[in-house]
Order: sequence, then C-alpha cells, then structure tokens
Amino acid sequence: MIDRYSREEMKKIWDLNSKFDYYLRVEIAVCEAYSKLGKIPKKDIEEIKKRAKFTIERIDEIEKEVRHDVIAFLTCVNESLGEELARHMHIGMTSSDVIDTAFALQIQESGKIIEKDLDETIKSLKVLAKEHKNTICIGRSHGIHAEVMTFGVKLCNWIDILERQRDNFKHALEEIRVGQISGPVGTYSNISPEIEKITCKNLGLKPARVSTQVIARDYHAYFMQSLALIATVLEQFATEIRHLQRTEVLEVEEGFAKGQKGSSAMPHKKNPVLSENLCGLARVVRCNSLAALENIPLWHERDISHSSAERIIFPDSLILVDFMLNRFNGIVQNLVVHEKNMLKNTDKFGGIVFSQKVLLELVEKGLTREDAYKIVQKNALDAFENDGNFKANLLADEQVTKLLSAQEIDEIFNKEEFLKNINEIYKRIL
Repeated sequence: MIDRYSREEMKKIWDLNSKFDYYLRVEIAVCEAYSKLGKIPKKDIEEIKKRAKFTIERIDEIEKEVRHDVIAFLTCVNESLGEELARHMHIGMTSSDVIDTAFALQIQESGKIIEKDLDETIKSLKVLAKEHKNTICIGRSHGIHAEVMTFGVKLCNWIDILERQRDNFKHALEEIRVGQISGPVGTYSNISPEIEKITCKNLGLKPARVSTQVIARDYHAYFMQSLALIATVLEQFATEIRHLQRTEVLEVEEGFAKGQKGSSAMPHKKNPVLSENLCGLARVVRCNSLAALENIPLWHERDISHSSAERIIFPDSLILVDFMLNRFNGIVQNLVVHEKNMLKNTDKFGGIVFSQKVLLELVEKGLTREDAYKIVQKNALDAFENDGNFKANLLADEQVTKLLSAQEIDEIFNKEEFLKNINEIYKRIL
C-alpha cells in the first residue's frame, strides 16, 4: 500500500515556505552561537525567536526589486524584528552560508523518509521470500531456461541488493551531513570558526572541513548517485516482474483491483503498469544524477550555475525515490504468484533443464565430457526444436540407456536435488 503520508511529508520539506523556514532556522542558530560566545544578549535571542517571521508574498514583493532571494528573505524577516533586533542577523555571513546549510537540513530530513521507505520495502520482500522459500521455478540466463531454482531465492537476491543500497544511501546521507558558516570565500574573514562549530552542532550537522563560498558539490553528486542506484535497482526488479507477467510466461502478476481495466480496446488485458511506471521514473532519477555530476566544476570559489539545477533535481529525485519505494512496496505486498505455472514452466520440453545433471551422470559412468555433451545436446535440441520430450528422448536413446537405467534417469529428473543448498542461501539473507 502506498504511504501517502510519507509522500506529502516529503513534498512539504521542499515547498517554498519550508525552504525559507530552514533559512530562518540557520539564521537563528547563528545568533544563538553568537549569544553563547557572549556577543548577543540572551534576552535578544528569545525576542528574535518570538518575533522572527516571513511571508512568501512579502519575500516575492521585495525580490521583484532587489533580485536576490536571500536578501529579500532577510529584509522580510528584519521587518518583523525591528531595527534593534535586526542588527544581530546575518553577521559576517554570506548567502551561501544560509543556503547550503539549510539545504543540508532539507536533505537530512528527506533522507530519514527514504531510510524508512527502504526498511519497509525490505521487510515486505522478506515476508514474500519466507513464503516462497520452496516455490519451485525456472532460473533463466539470457532469457532462456537454465536450471531449477525457487522464487524465494530470486527474492533473496533482491533483498541482498536493496540492503546494499540502503547501506550505501546511509553512508551518502552521513557524508552530506555538512554545513558551513565561513563567510564570502570560506576564510572566516568576519566570523569566527567557533560560530560555525556551535551552529552546526546545534543543527545536527558537521562543519565542512573547508568550504569556498559553497560546500563542494562532489558531496551532492555522491548523494544523488545513491538515489540513482536505488531507482535503478527498483527498475531491475520491476523489469523482472514485467517479464514474468508476459502471457506466455505468467509466473507472477501485479495485483489487479476489482473494477480495474487494462485496455480501452481489449477487455482481457491485465498490464504490469506499476512496474512500467517504475522503469520510466528510474530514467528521470538517473538523468538527474548526471546533472549533479555536472554541478561539480564551478568557477573559482563559486558560481551559481549549480543552483538552478539543484532546485529541480533534489526535490524531484527525493520525491520520486520516495514514491518509487512506496509503489514497489505496494507491488510486493499485492503480488500474485502463479506457483502452478512456475512448476509447469520447469517441465517444458520434457525437462530439458535437467541437461547438466544428465551430462554429469554420463561422465560419471565413464564417457568423456565431450562425448556426453554431444549425446545430451542432441536429445535436448530435438525436444526443443520439435516440441518434444527430453526425458522420453533419453529413454529411447541406446547410447544413454546402455549406461543409465530408467530408474536412474527418473532420479536425475528429481527437482528437489536442485534445492538441497537453499537453506544455506537463506541463512545468509534471512
């Protein structure tokens, strides 16, 4: 089920009102740092907290004249404070001290939501994997039947991948937990590094080891790459579901609600539209991560070429990944698994997927691997190309039956033999 509350919460972090609210949090935190060092009276801090306000309408009105959003924001806030308190605001700071530190706060708040989404999705996958630990299905390589496995093992692979991306995302989120209060070109020319330390600590951030007029954008590109990886592995899973839902395969299906319709023309259609949505959205997140890489080479200590791109790619990507994780979680929770079709597909062409076990048994009986391969391949391809039966072909082949009895051939076609080490895989993942 899609967590709509989560999506609304994520959107709220990135709306215009919230952006300026984060700006105000940074400005007040700097004032508190000055107060801690005895530079601003404590009573003034309390008054600033009570009186500091802004409205989007007033900021827009001021910005039309000054053409600078941070100046417009500060002017608006200072109007609510009055001259006596306003003199404490923005001392020794540059606009990017506010922008980049507030940006870090937005990213951290958004990251908490993504972490929760990842945990919930992994939890749902584990429930499904436990249910289908022994659900026999066919494994495929190059899209072609390979050997018998279980659907649960397929899901274990997804869990492993998504847990790895969760760890990667957590690392990237911690790396970008960085703020700066360092002045026009990062030299603390009119502000003490101690103010930065106190401010960042109070905001739950780490001071950048060094900043120019901005925090270096490789932090942001790395974070965006982690989002792109999450989106891309979701596309990987969604692509598998789409393949397995094809009519001629029909091993799984997305849940189909009562009253839902798949086509305006063809009433029989049930399409994997949710998975297809995920594949399309993953492309957007990946493209956004490329824009983040392009934002790294700024001129000298700073230009603003990154700013316009970031105002789009960060909220869009975080909102999209939040949506994608919730959507995929819903797919997993409502997935229809056709166990009979899975079993049926393993038996196609008389069990040609048992070819390796036949090969190994013939080698065990004394044939060279090359000779055994030729015999097995001949019988398998005949079944495959003539809609025949591989097992029947073996039983009719004197080169095989002089080495293997009918009972031994029956034993080779035992699917359970493929599953003897499933528990070991499950111990690693679950």
